[in-house]
Amino acid sequence: MFVIIGFVVSMLCIFGVFIAHGGNIGVVLKALPFEMTTILGAALGAFLINNQMKVVKAAFKGMAGCFKGSRYTKERYLQLMALLYDLLQKARKEGLMAIEQDVDNPHESAVFQKYPTITADHHVVEFITDYLRMMVSGNLNAHEIESLMDSEIETHHQEAHAPVAAIARLAGGLPAFGIVAAVLGVVNTMGSVGQPPAVLGAMIGSALVGTFLGILLAYGVFEPLGGLMEQKVEESGKELLCVKTTLLASMQGYAPATAVEFGRKVLFSDVRPTFSELEGHVKGKKA
Repeated sequence: MFVIIGFVVSMLCIFGVFIAHGGNIGVVLKALPFEMTTILGAALGAFLINNQMKVVKAAFKGMAGCFKGSRYTKERYLQLMALLYDLLQKARKEGLMAIEQDVDNPHESAVFQKYPTITADHHVVEFITDYLRMMVSGNLNAHEIESLMDSEIETHHQEAHAPVAAIARLAGGLPAFGIVAAVLGVVNTMGSVGQPPAVLGAMIGSALVGTFLGILLAYGVFEPLGGLMEQKVEESGKELLCVKTTLLASMQGYAPATAVEFGRKVLFSDVRPTFSELEGHVKGKKA
Protein backbone atom coordinates (compact mmCIF):
# COMPACT_ATOMS: atom_id res chain seq x y z
CA MET A 1 0.00 0.00 0.00
CA PHE A 2 2.74 2.49 0.95
CA VAL A 3 4.61 1.69 -2.26
CA ILE A 4 1.58 2.68 -4.32
CA ILE A 5 1.03 5.78 -2.18
CA GLY A 6 4.67 6.73 -2.70
CA PHE A 7 4.39 6.42 -6.47
CA VAL A 8 1.17 8.45 -6.52
CA VAL A 9 2.68 11.24 -4.39
CA SER A 10 5.82 11.31 -6.54
CA MET A 11 3.96 11.48 -9.86
CA LEU A 12 1.44 14.04 -8.60
CA CYS A 13 4.21 16.33 -7.40
CA ILE A 14 6.21 16.02 -10.63
CA PHE A 15 3.43 16.32 -13.17
CA GLY A 16 1.18 18.48 -11.00
CA VAL A 17 3.81 21.16 -10.58
CA PHE A 18 4.65 20.96 -14.30
CA ILE A 19 1.02 21.62 -15.21
CA ALA A 20 0.63 24.28 -12.52
CA HIS A 21 3.55 26.17 -14.04
CA GLY A 22 1.81 26.22 -17.39
CA GLY A 23 3.53 23.19 -18.88
CA ASN A 24 1.93 21.57 -21.90
CA ILE A 25 1.22 18.04 -20.70
CA GLY A 26 -0.02 17.18 -24.18
CA VAL A 27 3.54 17.19 -25.52
CA VAL A 28 4.58 14.70 -22.83
CA LEU A 29 1.58 12.43 -23.38
CA LYS A 30 2.05 12.45 -27.16
CA ALA A 31 5.70 11.41 -26.88
CA LEU A 32 5.17 9.04 -23.95
CA PRO A 33 4.33 5.80 -25.83
CA PHE A 34 7.25 6.08 -28.26
CA GLU A 35 9.85 7.21 -25.74
CA MET A 36 8.69 4.67 -23.15
CA THR A 37 8.88 1.83 -25.67
CA THR A 38 12.38 2.86 -26.71
CA ILE A 39 13.70 3.22 -23.16
CA LEU A 40 12.03 0.21 -21.54
CA GLY A 41 12.60 -1.99 -24.57
CA ALA A 42 16.31 -1.20 -24.67
CA ALA A 43 16.58 -1.57 -20.89
CA LEU A 44 14.79 -4.93 -20.93
CA GLY A 45 17.08 -6.22 -23.68
CA ALA A 46 20.18 -5.15 -21.77
CA PHE A 47 18.71 -6.63 -18.58
CA LEU A 48 18.29 -10.03 -20.28
CA ILE A 49 21.82 -9.87 -21.66
CA ASN A 50 23.32 -8.95 -18.31
CA ASN A 51 21.65 -11.58 -16.10
CA GLN A 52 21.08 -15.30 -15.92
CA MET A 53 17.47 -16.39 -16.28
CA LYS A 54 17.23 -17.38 -12.60
CA VAL A 55 18.22 -13.84 -11.65
CA VAL A 56 15.74 -12.34 -14.14
CA LYS A 57 12.91 -14.42 -12.68
CA ALA A 58 13.94 -13.58 -9.11
CA ALA A 59 14.10 -9.88 -9.98
CA PHE A 60 10.56 -9.81 -11.39
CA LYS A 61 9.31 -11.84 -8.44
CA GLY A 62 11.09 -9.49 -6.05
CA MET A 63 9.59 -6.39 -7.65
CA ALA A 64 6.11 -7.93 -7.47
CA GLY A 65 6.75 -8.72 -3.80
CA CYS A 66 7.41 -5.04 -3.11
CA PHE A 67 3.68 -4.40 -3.45
CA LYS A 68 2.88 -6.91 -0.71
CA GLY A 69 3.32 -6.53 3.01
CA SER A 70 6.22 -8.18 4.78
CA ARG A 71 5.64 -11.79 5.78
CA TYR A 72 8.22 -11.50 8.55
CA THR A 73 5.86 -10.41 11.30
CA LYS A 74 5.98 -10.76 15.05
CA GLU A 75 3.43 -13.59 14.82
CA ARG A 76 5.66 -15.50 12.40
CA TYR A 77 8.67 -15.18 14.70
CA LEU A 78 6.59 -16.27 17.67
CA GLN A 79 5.67 -19.43 15.77
CA LEU A 80 9.28 -20.00 14.72
CA MET A 81 10.66 -19.71 18.24
CA ALA A 82 7.84 -21.75 19.73
CA LEU A 83 8.62 -24.51 17.21
CA LEU A 84 12.31 -24.43 18.11
CA TYR A 85 11.43 -24.46 21.80
CA ASP A 86 9.16 -27.49 21.43
CA LEU A 87 11.78 -29.44 19.47
CA LEU A 88 14.60 -28.61 21.86
CA GLN A 89 12.42 -29.30 24.90
CA LYS A 90 11.44 -32.69 23.52
CA ALA A 91 15.09 -33.50 22.82
CA ARG A 92 16.09 -32.38 26.31
CA LYS A 93 13.44 -34.49 28.07
CA GLU A 94 13.48 -37.61 25.87
CA GLY A 95 16.89 -37.47 24.24
CA LEU A 96 17.98 -36.29 20.80
CA MET A 97 16.82 -39.51 19.16
CA ALA A 98 13.25 -38.64 20.18
CA ILE A 99 13.09 -35.89 17.53
CA GLU A 100 14.51 -38.05 14.74
CA GLN A 101 11.08 -38.79 13.26
CA ASP A 102 10.10 -35.12 13.50
CA VAL A 103 13.26 -34.14 11.64
CA ASP A 104 12.96 -36.83 8.97
CA ASN A 105 9.25 -36.21 8.27
CA PRO A 106 8.44 -32.65 9.34
CA HIS A 107 5.19 -32.54 7.34
CA GLU A 108 3.92 -35.55 9.30
CA SER A 109 5.27 -34.38 12.63
CA ALA A 110 2.78 -33.30 15.26
CA VAL A 111 5.30 -30.73 16.51
CA PHE A 112 5.75 -29.06 13.12
CA GLN A 113 2.04 -29.18 12.29
CA LYS A 114 1.28 -26.92 15.24
CA TYR A 115 3.03 -24.11 13.35
CA PRO A 116 1.57 -24.00 9.82
CA THR A 117 3.13 -20.65 8.90
CA ILE A 118 6.63 -22.07 9.36
CA THR A 119 5.82 -25.48 7.90
CA ALA A 120 4.60 -23.83 4.70
CA ASP A 121 8.08 -22.34 4.12
CA HIS A 122 10.17 -25.27 2.92
CA HIS A 123 13.43 -23.27 3.01
CA VAL A 124 13.15 -22.60 6.73
CA VAL A 125 11.95 -26.14 7.47
CA GLU A 126 14.88 -27.55 5.52
CA PHE A 127 17.34 -25.31 7.34
CA ILE A 128 15.99 -26.36 10.74
CA THR A 129 15.79 -30.07 9.99
CA ASP A 130 19.21 -30.27 8.31
CA TYR A 131 21.01 -28.97 11.38
CA LEU A 132 18.87 -30.82 13.88
CA ARG A 133 19.73 -33.96 11.95
CA MET A 134 23.42 -33.16 12.37
CA MET A 135 22.85 -32.59 16.09
CA VAL A 136 21.08 -35.95 16.35
CA SER A 137 23.91 -37.75 14.55
CA GLY A 138 26.45 -36.31 16.98
CA ASN A 139 29.24 -36.40 14.41
CA LEU A 140 29.87 -32.64 14.40
CA ASN A 141 30.63 -30.25 17.22
CA ALA A 142 29.13 -26.80 17.67
CA HIS A 143 31.98 -24.99 15.90
CA GLU A 144 31.75 -27.23 12.84
CA ILE A 145 27.97 -26.82 12.61
CA GLU A 146 28.32 -23.06 13.06
CA SER A 147 30.78 -22.96 10.15
CA LEU A 148 28.34 -24.88 7.95
CA MET A 149 25.49 -22.58 8.95
CA ASP A 150 27.57 -19.51 8.13
CA SER A 151 28.41 -20.93 4.71
CA GLU A 152 24.75 -21.68 3.93
CA ILE A 153 23.55 -18.28 5.15
CA GLU A 154 26.26 -16.58 3.07
CA THR A 155 25.13 -18.54 0.00
CA HIS A 156 21.52 -17.52 0.69
CA HIS A 157 22.70 -13.93 1.07
CA GLN A 158 24.51 -13.98 -2.27
CA GLU A 159 21.58 -15.55 -4.13
CA ALA A 160 19.05 -13.17 -2.60
CA HIS A 161 21.16 -10.10 -3.40
CA ALA A 162 21.72 -11.05 -7.06
CA PRO A 163 18.30 -9.68 -8.21
CA VAL A 164 18.79 -6.60 -6.03
CA ALA A 165 22.10 -5.87 -7.75
CA ALA A 166 20.49 -6.51 -11.14
CA ILE A 167 17.77 -3.92 -10.45
CA ALA A 168 20.40 -1.47 -9.23
CA ARG A 169 22.33 -1.88 -12.50
CA LEU A 170 19.10 -1.43 -14.45
CA ALA A 171 18.32 1.79 -12.58
CA GLY A 172 21.85 3.02 -13.26
CA GLY A 173 21.47 2.43 -17.00
CA LEU A 174 18.03 3.96 -17.52
CA PRO A 175 19.21 7.61 -17.68
CA ALA A 176 21.61 6.60 -20.47
CA PHE A 177 18.81 4.90 -22.39
CA GLY A 178 16.80 8.11 -21.91
CA ILE A 179 19.64 10.00 -23.57
CA VAL A 180 19.66 7.47 -26.43
CA ALA A 181 15.94 8.10 -26.97
CA ALA A 182 16.50 11.86 -26.79
CA VAL A 183 19.36 11.72 -29.32
CA LEU A 184 17.20 9.77 -31.74
CA GLY A 185 14.51 12.42 -31.29
CA VAL A 186 17.02 15.16 -32.07
CA VAL A 187 18.18 13.25 -35.14
CA ASN A 188 14.56 13.04 -36.27
CA THR A 189 14.15 16.76 -35.63
CA MET A 190 17.27 17.66 -37.60
CA GLY A 191 15.84 15.73 -40.53
CA SER A 192 12.84 18.03 -40.47
CA VAL A 193 14.70 21.35 -40.62
CA GLY A 194 12.60 23.73 -42.68
CA GLN A 195 9.42 22.99 -40.81
CA PRO A 196 7.72 25.90 -39.02
CA PRO A 197 9.21 26.83 -35.62
CA ALA A 198 6.10 25.58 -33.82
CA VAL A 199 6.53 22.12 -35.37
CA LEU A 200 10.27 21.99 -34.64
CA GLY A 201 9.66 23.14 -31.08
CA ALA A 202 7.17 20.33 -30.50
CA MET A 203 9.61 17.78 -31.97
CA ILE A 204 12.47 19.01 -29.76
CA GLY A 205 10.15 18.90 -26.75
CA SER A 206 9.22 15.30 -27.57
CA ALA A 207 12.90 14.39 -27.84
CA LEU A 208 13.65 15.85 -24.40
CA VAL A 209 10.85 13.74 -22.93
CA GLY A 210 13.16 10.76 -23.46
CA THR A 211 15.81 12.18 -21.14
CA PHE A 212 13.14 13.07 -18.61
CA LEU A 213 11.61 9.59 -18.65
CA GLY A 214 14.96 7.84 -18.33
CA ILE A 215 15.82 9.80 -15.21
CA LEU A 216 12.30 9.46 -13.78
CA LEU A 217 12.19 5.70 -14.27
CA ALA A 218 15.66 5.31 -12.78
CA TYR A 219 15.28 7.38 -9.62
CA GLY A 220 11.52 7.44 -9.24
CA VAL A 221 10.68 3.78 -9.93
CA PHE A 222 13.46 1.19 -10.15
CA GLU A 223 15.93 2.64 -7.63
CA PRO A 224 13.26 2.77 -4.87
CA LEU A 225 12.03 -0.73 -5.73
CA GLY A 226 15.59 -2.05 -5.58
CA GLY A 227 16.07 -0.46 -2.17
CA LEU A 228 12.88 -2.05 -0.85
CA MET A 229 13.91 -5.42 -2.27
CA GLU A 230 17.20 -5.15 -0.39
CA GLN A 231 15.39 -4.48 2.88
CA LYS A 232 13.21 -7.55 2.33
CA VAL A 233 16.33 -9.65 1.69
CA GLU A 234 17.78 -8.52 5.02
CA GLU A 235 14.52 -9.55 6.72
CA SER A 236 14.71 -13.05 5.27
CA GLY A 237 18.29 -13.42 6.45
CA LYS A 238 17.31 -12.55 10.01
CA GLU A 239 15.03 -15.58 10.20
CA LEU A 240 17.87 -17.97 9.39
CA LEU A 241 20.13 -16.13 11.82
CA CYS A 242 17.50 -16.58 14.54
CA VAL A 243 17.42 -20.35 13.92
CA LYS A 244 21.22 -20.54 13.87
CA THR A 245 21.61 -18.63 17.15
CA THR A 246 18.97 -20.71 18.91
CA LEU A 247 20.36 -24.09 17.85
CA LEU A 248 23.95 -23.15 18.67
CA ALA A 249 22.89 -21.93 22.12
CA SER A 250 21.22 -25.30 22.67
CA MET A 251 24.35 -27.15 21.59
CA GLN A 252 26.35 -25.13 24.09
CA GLY A 253 24.18 -26.50 26.88
CA TYR A 254 21.61 -23.77 27.44
CA ALA A 255 18.06 -24.75 28.34
CA PRO A 256 15.45 -24.40 25.56
CA ALA A 257 13.87 -21.33 27.16
CA THR A 258 17.29 -19.63 27.27
CA ALA A 259 18.24 -20.79 23.77
CA VAL A 260 15.16 -19.20 22.16
CA GLU A 261 15.95 -16.03 24.11
CA PHE A 262 19.32 -15.96 22.33
CA GLY A 263 17.46 -16.24 19.02
CA ARG A 264 14.95 -13.55 19.97
CA LYS A 265 17.72 -11.03 20.53
CA VAL A 266 18.94 -11.08 16.91
CA LEU A 267 15.59 -9.97 15.46
CA PHE A 268 14.83 -6.44 14.32
CA SER A 269 13.21 -4.40 17.09
CA ASP A 270 9.92 -3.73 15.27
CA VAL A 271 9.09 -7.46 14.97
CA ARG A 272 10.94 -8.78 18.02
CA PRO A 273 8.53 -10.25 20.58
CA THR A 274 9.09 -9.22 24.17
CA PHE A 275 10.25 -11.79 26.70
CA SER A 276 6.73 -11.95 28.16
CA GLU A 277 5.09 -12.32 24.74
CA LEU A 278 7.38 -15.19 23.81
CA GLU A 279 6.95 -16.91 27.16
CA GLY A 280 3.17 -16.56 27.00
CA HIS A 281 3.06 -17.87 23.43
CA VAL A 282 5.20 -20.90 24.24
CA LYS A 283 3.14 -21.76 27.30
CA GLY A 284 -0.07 -21.31 25.32
CA LYS A 285 1.11 -23.70 22.61
CA LYS A 286 2.20 -26.23 25.21
CA ALA A 287 -1.23 -26.07 26.82
